[in-house]
Amino acid sequence: MRPVWRKSSHSGGNGGDCVEVAAEFLPGVVPVRDSKDPHGPALVFPAAAWDSFLTAIRQGEFPLED
Repeated sequence: MRPVWRKSSHSGGNGGDCVEVAAEFLPGVVPVRDSKDPHGPALVFPAAAWDSFLTAIRQGEFPLED
């Protein structure tokens, strides 16, 4: 089984800093990689930790740079 990667909706189309996730690869885990290095390593997070991270972003707990 190969992961199906998708880019962050905030990555834009300019080829800059992009994060890709394969959220439905294996139950309970979320692989994350740098889209500029698709053959490089991926970090694997517990799904609950990834969900907490996304919730924190949506609630503005991490300031975004313009």
